This record gives sequence, structure tokens and C-alpha cells, in this order.
Amino acid sequence: MTTVQEQRTTEELKALAEQAGRDLEDASALEILQWAAETFGKRFCVTSSMEDAVVAHLASRAMPGVDVVFLDTGYHFEETIGTRDAVDAVMDVNVITLTPRQTVAEQDAEYGPRLHDRNPDLCCAMRKVRPLEEGLKNYQAWATGLRRDESPTRANTPVVGWDDKRQKVKISPIARWTQDDVDAYVTEHGVLTNPLLMDGYASVGCAPCTRRVLQGEDARAGRWAGRSKTECGLHG
Repeated sequence: MTTVQEQRTTEELKALAEQAGRDLEDASALEILQWAAETFGKRFCVTSSMEDAVVAHLASRAMPGVDVVFLDTGYHFEETIGTRDAVDAVMDVNVITLTPRQTVAEQDAEYGPRLHDRNPDLCCAMRKVRPLEEGLKNYQAWATGLRRDESPTRANTPVVGWDDKRQKVKISPIARWTQDDVDAYVTEHGVLTNPLLMDGYASVGCAPCTRRVLQGEDARAGRWAGRSKTECGLHG
């Protein structure tokens, strides 16, 4: 049986995203995710870097059993993999792990070791961007944990927008939250967080390209430190 979600055209999805971005700007994060669950059903998923499980937890309240997509790049900290496993074990979500087409060893054999140092954009493209594009094929909408206060490049993040690269609705339910809001939600609901957040890391990515942040730096300063690169390509 064909569902309404399956019948929507790209143009209809884009218009839906733009209208929802206006209508839901002042809605709570839970209300935004309830809208997503009602609008897209199983064609909606959450992506998580396992820095924390805040958006996954919120989404599980709106849609128990929601798919939570995690990119295992082969370069993650052990703590990040541990957080993923804990989320899968204790939360009402369905964790789906995506992996690149090549293992790290296979990539090293073809491109040379430590590609992330020599060409981080290419490394991110192969180990993050392409696997996500493959993994999102069956979804019409995906949710992220992007927040406007994280960095200048994310200051204009809409709560609901259009992902032109992937031709999907992109939902950022906590875009208007501050770090204090995140911390308060974690405390109130006992949400799992990556242990590295207690060890000087404000943003957790692949181990070779992530460092602790210094006092006064923004949350993304520890990612690709010393380079002009500020995003992996998933979000711009």
C-alpha cells in the first residue's frame, strides 16, 4: 500500500520544509520532533555523532523505536563507540551503524596513511559524506543536533530546512538551544553523554582531527584545529 509519505514529490517536500521552518521556529524541540514523526513516519530518522544522545532521546519520546543513524568512520574514540553501544542498549531507539566502503587499512593502501592530515576534505567525503548519502536514501527527513550557538557557521541554522545536497528535509530541533539548555535536559532526563565531554572536549569527532578546547574558544574550535576547515561536509 502506497503511503502519503511515499507519494510526495521533491518540490512538495521542499515547500513543506520551508513552511515548517517558519511555522515551527518558536516550537519546542519535542513539538518539532512530534511534527516530524507525524509527517514522515518511518521515512524519518535521527543522525547522531554520539557526542551525546539528547536528540535521540527527544526523538524517542516523539516516536519510540525511531531509527538513529551513526557513522562509524573507523577513526572514532573508544568512548564514542561505547556511547553508541550504551544508547542502543538502554534507549527506545533503533541504532543503525553506517560504515565507509573502504576500511582504514584499505584507504591507507590506496591513498597513503594519514589522509586526514594531508587531505581532510577527501577523507571526510569518503568516510562520512558518502556513507551518509547512501544511508539516507530511504528517508525523506533527517534530524541533527546542530545548534546556532556552536559556531558562526551554524548561526543561521533553521529548525526545519531543506537539505539541497541530499534533497531531503533537514530538522534541527535544538537549533535554538544553548549549551545550558543541553546540560539542563541531560540532567533532568539522565541522558547518556560521551565521557570525553567531561575531559575537555566540547565537540567530539574523529580522534585524529579532534582536540580539547581552550578556555574562551567556541565549541567547534577543537575540530581540525589549525586549519580553515570547520565542517566535515555533512552540514555544509
